[in-house]
Amino acid sequence: MAESLEKAVPWGRAFDEYVRMFDLTPADLELRILDCAGGPAAFNAEMHRRGRTVVSCDPIYQFSPADIARRIDETRDTILKMTYKTREHFVWREIESVDHMGQIRMAAMKQFLDDLSLGIIQGRYRIAELPALPFRDQEFDLALCSHFLFTYSELFPLDFHLDSIRELCRVAREARVFPLLSSFGSEHSPHLAPIARELTAEGYRCEVKKVPYEFQKGGNEMFRVSRLES
Repeated sequence: MAESLEKAVPWGRAFDEYVRMFDLTPADLELRILDCAGGPAAFNAEMHRRGRTVVSCDPIYQFSPADIARRIDETRDTILKMTYKTREHFVWREIESVDHMGQIRMAAMKQFLDDLSLGIIQGRYRIAELPALPFRDQEFDLALCSHFLFTYSELFPLDFHLDSIRELCRVAREARVFPLLSSFGSEHSPHLAPIARELTAEGYRCEVKKVPYEFQKGGNEMFRVSRLES
């Protein structure tokens, strides 16, 4: 578990982005959903506002909203400057510019911060991290993991990814991971192919599926995994 917020770079996405990143249908939104490594995203808060329930888990939830807000303020300009320097790696369509991206992300994180204290009390935000989650087998219908697995392939080895995806499939009937690219790369993570082979051999159904979202160039696919019915 992370001990210092100073190592974190909080950056949360909006509800509409989640819907497109994970190709979520209206029926999907009615399911029991786990948002794993959810960070300061607005998905949980917006689902709660709409009368639906999501459980989000992340080590960052051990910190107070004020401390997380401070860390967001400390790192925001660095993220925006880095994005501007690497802007050729992104698709400027729905998100029109670096400034527009900053507005969307800050609005999403404000929605998260406004919801966090109540969500902690209600059990919608849990302090937990992969590859070991404190949930029952098949407690959820759908587990989502955004911008963590595959994104940080250079930091987390193949075995960590395998254990993490197995764990997501232990606690949920289906797992969806987005995107499949490493950091600012334009190619699939080197972990993707061996993971798909290994999980298929173990009796999982694996699919790379195109989704209606692309911000990072080439980042328009998710990895869907579920265990085959016995």
